[in-house]
Amino acid sequence: MSDGPEEGLSVRVATSLKAVPAGAWNACANPLALQDALAAPCPPADGSGADRDNPFVSHEFLLALEESRCIGGRSGWSPAYLLVEEGNGQILAAAPSFLKSHSQGEYVFDHGWADAYERAGGRYYPKLQVAAPFTPATGPRLLVADTPGADEARVALIAGLEALRAQTQSSSVHVTFAQEPDVAALKRAGYLERNDLQFHWRNEGFRSYDDFLATLASRKRKALKRERREALSAGITVEALSGRELTEAVWDDFYGFYQDTGSRKWGRPYLNREFFSRVGEAMGERIVLMMARRAGRYIAGAINFRGANTLYGRNWGCIEDHPFLHFEVCYHQAIDYAIAHGLSRVEAGAQGEHKLARGYRPVITRSLHHIADPGLSRPVAAYLAQERAQIADARTALEAEGPFRSTDNDG
Repeated sequence: MSDGPEEGLSVRVATSLKAVPAGAWNACANPLALQDALAAPCPPADGSGADRDNPFVSHEFLLALEESRCIGGRSGWSPAYLLVEEGNGQILAAAPSFLKSHSQGEYVFDHGWADAYERAGGRYYPKLQVAAPFTPATGPRLLVADTPGADEARVALIAGLEALRAQTQSSSVHVTFAQEPDVAALKRAGYLERNDLQFHWRNEGFRSYDDFLATLASRKRKALKRERREALSAGITVEALSGRELTEAVWDDFYGFYQDTGSRKWGRPYLNREFFSRVGEAMGERIVLMMARRAGRYIAGAINFRGANTLYGRNWGCIEDHPFLHFEVCYHQAIDYAIAHGLSRVEAGAQGEHKLARGYRPVITRSLHHIADPGLSRPVAAYLAQERAQIADARTALEAEGPFRSTDNDG
């Protein structure tokens, strides 16, 4: 691509992360070192306090997706990584951007927009997606290195996205599960904001799970204690595995669980077996695999990834059904782990109002959208304004329904 809008900067596209040095990419993706990242024990309700060291935009995670062919090829996710460089070739900013031929694996649903546009004679695909593929976790999307020219590099990156959209004749640009300062910069560039709700648990300095339970109303405390007992009542134990403990045999078991859940929900899981081997080898110390064992074999599991101050719950599956086991492995064990390791929150994935009763709070997620055709952009903007108001009202109502002690709840 040609020179960017800022003097001395250029913008180019890489179709594979193999062509981008890991150190240069990660310096943009996670500009704060893991040990220096700021803890956020009480993150804002809009998700803007998301982890600054996000595993899902790391070179290792994205390359594992690429090398296992979960993205690229016929997947409908064609890598078009945008890079902003100085004249000496130093990478100042990057975007995990993809040309999409469908709207699957994004968790921000625009199928209705696509259908309406195509019924009106437009062509919605390809579109340009800036995201962590298959991962509904808030994080940085405009990856900018910590340099004096960071603001200029971010502006150049946004201009580069529009240039790439035009060059590829894409209908739109979608930046999903974004956080500040990306949100503010994209809105200044005319992007439309879309909101949704997730449920996150936050650590208020708890020393134990019982400390957390003490913040709940009495009836809720008793219900969760009973739930945890019943989940393990069939002689089930849960192990948290990381690093070298993630053997190929363990991945074989977990992949069987993952396939079972995928086939129940949508027919074809997005991730293949090779991905888990590759990501485990590349970043196993940042993976926490909760595995439930009964009668000498694993029967269920949930994969989590660690950031600097957040545990991200991702995929779950099982080969035996036991009451409350899903809640124990995915939610309660994640809280136990976060408390034990001093993490400030747990993000347990998309949707799920059932998480509310387990101490997870409603949090607003934010995505930004630029649609080139005003004939589609205008009605979408009007719709999103109404939707944002509904989401804000829903968050307020759900927060009031939570299990926490208040003047209206017994202690």
